[in-house]
Amino acid sequence: MHPIEAILMLLVAAAGMAYVAGRVGVPYALLLVVGGLALGFVPGLPRVVLEPEYVFVLFLPPLLYYAALQTSWRDFSANLRPITTLAFGLTLFTTAAVAVIVKWMIPEFSWPVAFVLGAIVSPPDAVAATAVAQRLGVPKRIITILEGESLVNDAAALVAYRVAILATAMTHFAPADALIKFVVAPVGGIAIGLIVGMVIVKVRPKVRDVSVETALSLLTPYIAYLPAEHLGVSSVLAVVTTGLYLARRIPRIVGPTARLRAYAVWDTVVFILNCLVFILIGLQLPEILERLKDEMSMRLLIGYGAAVSVATVLVRLAWVFMATYVPRWIFPALRERDPAPPPGHAFVIGWTGMRGIVSLAAAMALANEFPHRDLILFITFCVILVTLLAQGLTLPWIIRRLGVQESGDQDAEEEVTARYLSALAAVERLDAILNPGQPANGEGVELPSPAMVNRDAVLRVRADYERRIGYFSSRLIDPMRADNDNESARCRTTEDAHREALAAERRMLLRLRDDGVIGDEILRRVQHALDLEESRLDDE
Repeated sequence: MHPIEAILMLLVAAAGMAYVAGRVGVPYALLLVVGGLALGFVPGLPRVVLEPEYVFVLFLPPLLYYAALQTSWRDFSANLRPITTLAFGLTLFTTAAVAVIVKWMIPEFSWPVAFVLGAIVSPPDAVAATAVAQRLGVPKRIITILEGESLVNDAAALVAYRVAILATAMTHFAPADALIKFVVAPVGGIAIGLIVGMVIVKVRPKVRDVSVETALSLLTPYIAYLPAEHLGVSSVLAVVTTGLYLARRIPRIVGPTARLRAYAVWDTVVFILNCLVFILIGLQLPEILERLKDEMSMRLLIGYGAAVSVATVLVRLAWVFMATYVPRWIFPALRERDPAPPPGHAFVIGWTGMRGIVSLAAAMALANEFPHRDLILFITFCVILVTLLAQGLTLPWIIRRLGVQESGDQDAEEEVTARYLSALAAVERLDAILNPGQPANGEGVELPSPAMVNRDAVLRVRADYERRIGYFSSRLIDPMRADNDNESARCRTTEDAHREALAAERRMLLRLRDDGVIGDEILRRVQHALDLEESRLDDE
């Protein structure tokens, strides 16, 4: 079978497994790993193996970039201390702890090789964890911390990974050089990410073709990743920085049609890449076992994999509780400014340490001649499987058992506020069009000429917005009110009047986001509804 045919077959199988996962209520990442493992043992199926040098370039940039685009800077910055504590402190601590354990268990491993394995298994992947957490109504702060950690921890893990690989080829390891690398690599990556983001902000508004703009959006993560990789700085932080920088600016520089097209394409691309990654995890294990069976017993292999898996789980739990409560015990000011969360919250964060794409990519990217490569791959796959299945399948039960669920819905409240205030801004804009002499909050946007205004059309649109204002004001007063009204009904009136109202809504949304009243996630959600509304105007 041709490799392209094999990949297409895997995608079809992955889509089917993802569908089944949705029907049974299980994160698709878990079912894909199990399905890939089962397919790997089917005799006669072709082996799909990616070349090591292509693994990072193919998977990491788009997945990291899209995750950064979906991140709310308000929530990310508000939780910067726990995010950085986990992303950098825990990642490096796990790397060192696993290296010590592996060196003790397997004396044949040199210290640099042990640190390579530690760096590979240190960064968790939040894909499966946040899917479960969001569905069960876990407090938003926990989800923000988990997503923020998985966004940034790859940088620390991959810098440690590359330093350890270099050390395997050196007769004398210089700690000072490693320290410089840990400082220069992040700073350089952030700088390149900012430069790329600024360039894209200048270029995107000048592109008029939606297809070209969508293609540029897909290429953006590689535009940030490749120069950073070539210069030897953190390519992960370059991509993440570009994504965070553009996430704040895309609502202003990209039109509604291009936004709808780009997000639809991105959703599909990210789904396909995640499917390939998790099904490849399962597919690789049988081949690795085939190569290792003559070197050591299966019992010993499973013992190594189990020991490292348990170590990664326990190290994370210990670090999370230590980092959560010890600083607050030492510094009363921190305790007053940010009270300690309940132990159940800390346990959920500690338990959601499932490994995934970064660990797989790092292990597969090792050169074929790297010392003990197959054993490193086997242990890595064991850690991924154990954490994904054991922690992923027990997480819903733990969340319910500990009662770690939000009593209210902050996102729903913010969304109602955003829709109410943006509808008010639309009415204000329509009033300014009807009465040009009266002061209105138009933010310097030019009004259409009175001769070009159809007052009946504007009044009909205004009546529709008045209905929305009444509906959302009642939701603000009574958040538990049943949603019996069909809020999504849209007014079909003069296109120009409707566009003016929609533009006013968008300006209000941006102001609410910039003032910190709503987060970026709510802005994107409401803006998406407005984009769909305007796209319907284009079709009429």
